[in-house]
Amino acid sequence: MVHPLIEQLKGGLVVSCQAYPGEPLRHPETMAQMAQAAVIGGAVGIRCQGLADISAIKGQVEVPVIGIWKDGHEGVFITPTLRHARCCMAAGADIIALDATRRPRPDGLTYAQTVEALHAEGALVMADCGSFEDAKMAVDAGSDIISTTLAGYTGEREKTHGPDFELLGQMIEAFPDVPVLCEGRIHTPDDLAQVMQMGAWCAVVGTAITHPTTITTWFADRLRG
Repeated sequence: MVHPLIEQLKGGLVVSCQAYPGEPLRHPETMAQMAQAAVIGGAVGIRCQGLADISAIKGQVEVPVIGIWKDGHEGVFITPTLRHARCCMAAGADIIALDATRRPRPDGLTYAQTVEALHAEGALVMADCGSFEDAKMAVDAGSDIISTTLAGYTGEREKTHGPDFELLGQMIEAFPDVPVLCEGRIHTPDDLAQVMQMGAWCAVVGTAITHPTTITTWFADRLRG
C-alpha cells in the first residue's frame, strides 16, 4: 500500500531547492521563495536540504516536502545517521531521504536498521541509491520510495551525461510494487518526459530549475564554444 503523501507525487515533478555553501542564494527565506515559485509553476513536491530550509519551506507550501541533511563531503553524507533523519523529521519533512548505498554509515547502524527505526516513529523513507544492488537492499529494508539520486557518484556506475536511463529501467522492471523516482541530471523537459514514459513514479529536477549559477555557465560555455 502506497502512502497517500507518496500518491500525491505520482506522475508529477518534484523540484529540488538547494543552494551550496557560500552561494548568494543560500538562505532559508530565499529557498522558501524558490519553493513557492516552483509550486506555482506546477511542482507536486519539493526536495530541500538543511533543517532551516526544511522548516521555512514547510511553512510556505502545501505539497509534500522531501527533506535531507547533508553533513560532510565524502562517503555517506546525505542524511548520514539516524540522528540526522530524526532532525529532518522534527523540522517538518514529510519524507526523509537517506543515502541508501551499501557503504558504512557514520553511526554504525545499517541502512535497514535506520529505516526500521524511522518507520517505528512514523516517518516515510526515500532511498537515494547509486546502483541496482543499492536499490535491492533498499527495497528489502522496506523503503517507501527508491531513487536513482546517487547513480554515477559512488564509483559503482559511470556518471552519465543525462539521467541514468539504464538504472532507472532496471529498477522499474525489478520492483513494480515500489515507487521508483528518477533524480539526477534531468536537464531538459525532454529528459523529464522520457523518464516518465519509462514508468518513473515521479522525477526530481534541481539544477536545471533552481541553480542559476550552473544554468548561466551552460549558456556562457556555449558562447565560448
